[in-house]
Amino acid sequence: MPVLTRLIPSPVVVDIRAGALDDLGGVLADERISHSGKLAVAVSNGSGTRLKERLAPALPGASWYEVGGGTLDDAIRLASDIKAGHYDAVVGLGGGKIIDCAKFAAARVGLPLVAVPTNLAHDGLCSPVATLDNDAGRGSYGVPNPIAVVIDLDVIHDAPARFVRAGIGDAISNISAIADWELANRVNGEKIDGLAAAIARQAGEAVLRHPGGIGDTDFLQVLAEALVLSGIAMSVSGDSRPSSGACHEINHAFDLLFPRRAAAHGEQCGLGAAFAMYLRGAHEESAYMAEVLRRHGLPVLPEEIGFTDDEFVRVVEFAPQTRPGRYTILEHLDLTTDQIKDIYADYVKAIGS
Repeated sequence: MPVLTRLIPSPVVVDIRAGALDDLGGVLADERISHSGKLAVAVSNGSGTRLKERLAPALPGASWYEVGGGTLDDAIRLASDIKAGHYDAVVGLGGGKIIDCAKFAAARVGLPLVAVPTNLAHDGLCSPVATLDNDAGRGSYGVPNPIAVVIDLDVIHDAPARFVRAGIGDAISNISAIADWELANRVNGEKIDGLAAAIARQAGEAVLRHPGGIGDTDFLQVLAEALVLSGIAMSVSGDSRPSSGACHEINHAFDLLFPRRAAAHGEQCGLGAAFAMYLRGAHEESAYMAEVLRRHGLPVLPEEIGFTDDEFVRVVEFAPQTRPGRYTILEHLDLTTDQIKDIYADYVKAIGS
């Protein structure tokens, strides 16, 4: 009898542990990644540059490229710079913006990408999507998954706490995103990829239920694994559905309506997820999610990231326009402005101050 299966797009190496950077040279020497040692390393002018001095001796064949920001122009410029170098692979070393620039540049020149994040702000570190600022605001661009992911938990311990906390909100929001996917299946018959849903859901639940915090190495291990799994879930399904529902529509609305005031991606997604769970009538789950977010120092009310109630109502009202064709609890309820105001007031009472 033939064995029926499918190939799952995923990194060939995932190394998440304290001290992982000490073995980065060995990971990159894997002939599936680099047979000659010629590497283009994209770094930020912050955390990545600080690590360059430490890592350069172990990567004698590397060329280092400092990336100024996270725009589409930055990514295109990086691709142009590395195109003539005859490299085996691109290494993205730094925060989410640098990883996304490196992912886009590597895809543009047809090279594999090794992601070496220095914080855990969101699940983009292993996703098949590069999010870059452009003239129209912010765009998402399809790219291959990283061929390897190396996360040194000692480096993560030293990252700004706010960026690590943001990753918690992004991971937990998977739970709301899967609920939206299941809603679209029930109402519209949208097909669910069961494996992708299982991976994303369990990644979110692992972070939600873990009793530790960002000062604990074992919690950071779980959070890093959850963010990697979220990215893999998106590759399995072929789109962002496993990790993006009403929670991310609300996040995108913050970014588009208030680009100069928007908070971190994961902060907005966590808040959006807690509110979306309340919208779907899962009041106990919403309250528990809000409790966990608060325990980790994350916002659950718009005022905690500098927005008024009326501005949040405007965000929720606008959110469905950010992802045309995606069906979530927001599209399902199709709320009026007054209805959003009333439900938000009930949400505030339910989760307490």
